[in-house]
Amino acid sequence: MDNIMTSKLKDMNIEYLFKAILTLENIEECYKFFEDLCTIQELKAMSQRIEVAKMLSENRVYSEIVNETGASTATISRVNRSLNYGSDGYSIVFERLNKNE
Repeated sequence: MDNIMTSKLKDMNIEYLFKAILTLENIEECYKFFEDLCTIQELKAMSQRIEVAKMLSENRVYSEIVNETGASTATISRVNRSLNYGSDGYSIVFERLNKNE
């Protein structure tokens, strides 16, 4: 992560949140924690973005992504920017998920 993003993101509350997430040991614990932490809309928005990122990384086209996910083209563009110019967070996760499948 570059220094600008680190300084934007890094604060004690966010760091505590990330540490809390890292303590979760399985999917059931994730469901419990995120159900308490987030609204259903927030969870759906995050899950939609990761699905969009997955589809973009598979070289799927915008129209197909819109049809399958219901994401707006603005959301798809934002996720695409993150994939191309971001901190490689999606890449790290996808690589590890593929390794574990």
